[in-house]
Amino acid sequence: MATAYDADEAGGGAARTNASPGTVRVTGAGSAEAAPDLTVVSIGVECRADSVGQAYTRAGAGLAAVTASFRRHGVADSDIRTSGLNVRADLAWREGEGQRVTGYVAASTLTVKLRAPGSASAAISEAVDAGGSDVRLNGVELTFSDDAAVRALAREAAWFDALSTARQYAQLASARLGRVLSVAEEGAVQGPVPLPRMQRAAAVESLSVEAGNSVVDAAVTVEWELLAGT
Repeated sequence: MATAYDADEAGGGAARTNASPGTVRVTGAGSAEAAPDLTVVSIGVECRADSVGQAYTRAGAGLAAVTASFRRHGVADSDIRTSGLNVRADLAWREGEGQRVTGYVAASTLTVKLRAPGSASAAISEAVDAGGSDVRLNGVELTFSDDAAVRALAREAAWFDALSTARQYAQLASARLGRVLSVAEEGAVQGPVPLPRMQRAAAVESLSVEAGNSVVDAAVTVEWELLAGT
């Protein structure tokens, strides 16, 4: 009876005998990288004031200033999303008095898509400057507006990794590969892993975002028939 082989990706595979007879099943891994063309910025405004109205008004003004700054850089309204504007009491514990309200905090967050990587640093710096000390830069992600092409390359690399390993096992078994019996992508294809060079300093003018490259990973498990060698 023919022995089937089951292997992990190239370089870390191990032969086992618990697969269907006369088959070889291999998991291949691959990746592809490209320069990202989209910068996603999470930027917030947080204001403290003595009253709810003052905090709300100040936060709204800061948010409007940040939004206007991005629009001056050509960012479309559809690429600017506001995550609410909320107000909460700022509480403090005082000996002999217990917990007391010392003021109010209003906060909101913007998620902005910048589609011109070359001007992203300037757009972010000017937006932070427009909002002043109330602005919080939560994060910057460099990714793809459409990553279908780079995902396809990652899948192709994973396929050929699996094929190379399967051919090796077939050769070791004095057999050859037959038709493909099954193909399964392992979990969700990993999204872009940003590899940017990002520098942040106290001075707004010194903030720099450089795109570098982003990597997409893929893994695929393929099962082939094992045929008698010729």
